[in-house]
Amino acid sequence: MTSEGTVSALNEFSTCEIGDALVKLKYPYGGFLDGITMYSPDRHDAKLFGQVITVKMVDASCTTSPSLPKHFCDYNEAGKVMFVSQPHGMYSACWGGLMTTRAKYLGAKGVVVDGRFRDIGEHRGMDFPVFARGQSILGSNGFTRAGEVNVPVQFKDELWIQPGDYIMGDADGVVIIPVTHIDAVVEFCTTRKKIDELTFEALWSGEPIGEAIKRLRQ
Repeated sequence: MTSEGTVSALNEFSTCEIGDALVKLKYPYGGFLDGITMYSPDRHDAKLFGQVITVKMVDASCTTSPSLPKHFCDYNEAGKVMFVSQPHGMYSACWGGLMTTRAKYLGAKGVVVDGRFRDIGEHRGMDFPVFARGQSILGSNGFTRAGEVNVPVQFKDELWIQPGDYIMGDADGVVIIPVTHIDAVVEFCTTRKKIDELTFEALWSGEPIGEAIKRLRQ
């Protein structure tokens, strides 16, 4: 079982380093959540890391999906990250300033929206991490509703987000890290980081990049 120390060590790396590890481990798309970008806070050194709570949104007219007994935002937990999966093609938002206020009160680390959000100034004003596919001026009322919480949600093809997975977002993008791969990811990243340090030293000493990579990284 992955220890707290190993999970903590994972947070020492960047999304790029973790993505490289997951590619090496043949995880679908290297865990890269393509198209998801940081919108808040408005600074490049911001980083989001935590365990995932998933939310599956459905079309507001859907009559076959379950209904939640309370607002999906109330399922946020301290130290965790909510991942909201919106039906593709929606031009409305499924996350806004009121939700960030509630999530922040509950101690959530941030939110990742596979879809649209709104009220960008409010999120930045609260220094709350928001990563999303895009923005909208429209709220969710009449467009979408939450159907299920903490169920597997599909990002694309064979790339799924499972409740309890870990997610990291920074200025480069967002990566999902399955619990089953954490130990191997940390091991790979630790070794690769040392190699990269040597590679940078070689480049600053004037060694051609092709030679340095062949000597140190292969």
